[in-house]
Amino acid sequence: MASEHTVKAFDEDITRLRGLIAEMGGLAEVSLAEAMEALVKGNSELANGVIARDKRIDSLEAEVDKLAIRVIALRAPMADDLREVIAALKIAGVVERIGDYAKNIAKSVDKIDGRKKFEPLTLIPAMAEVAGGMVHDVMTAFAARDSALAADIVARDDKVDAFYNSIFRNLVSHMIENPSSISSAAELLFVARNIERIGDHATNVAEMVHYAATGSYLTDREDTAGA
Repeated sequence: MASEHTVKAFDEDITRLRGLIAEMGGLAEVSLAEAMEALVKGNSELANGVIARDKRIDSLEAEVDKLAIRVIALRAPMADDLREVIAALKIAGVVERIGDYAKNIAKSVDKIDGRKKFEPLTLIPAMAEVAGGMVHDVMTAFAARDSALAADIVARDDKVDAFYNSIFRNLVSHMIENPSSISSAAELLFVARNIERIGDHATNVAEMVHYAATGSYLTDREDTAGA
C-alpha cells in the first residue's frame, strides 16, 4: 500500500509540474502576441498589461523550482521519471526567459515614432507569428511527450533566423537613408532580436522535450544519421 501511495503521489506531482509549465507557456505565448499587437498599433495600455503579466510568469517558475526540488528530494525518481523532472526544471527557466523577451518588446512600444515609415513593421509581426507558433507547439510537444513534433520545431528556427537577417539589412539601410529615424529603427532592431531569441529558446525547449521523451539528444541523432 505504501508503494502504491508513493506512485500515486509522484504521478500527482508530475501532473502538477506539467500544469504549471503549460500555464507558463500559455502566458508567454499570449504576451508575445499582445506585445506585437501593441507594437504595431502603438497601444501603450496593452503593452503595460504584458509587462505586468511577467510577474505571474516569474511566480510560476518559482513554483516549478520548488516542486521539482521537492520531488527529487522526496520521491528519488529514476530513469525516465528523473529525466522528466529535470526537463521540467530546465524548461521552466527557458519559458521564463521567453516571457522576459515579450516584456522587452512591450517596453519598446512607446519608443518608436513614425510607425508607418518602417517596412520591417510588416515583417516583424510575421517573424513573431512563426516564433509564437514554435512556442505554442513546443508546449504541446512537452505535454504529449511528442519527440517528432519537437524535432520539427527545431527545424523551424531557420525561418526565424532568415526573417531576422532580412529585417536587419532593411533597418540598417533605412537608418543610412534616414538618419533622423535611427533611434526608432534601432528600437525595432532590438525587437527583432528579442523575437529571434524567443525562437532560439523555443528550440532549446524542443531539444529538452526530445531528450525527456527518448533519452537521446537531437544532435546525437543527427550525428548518427550523418555517419
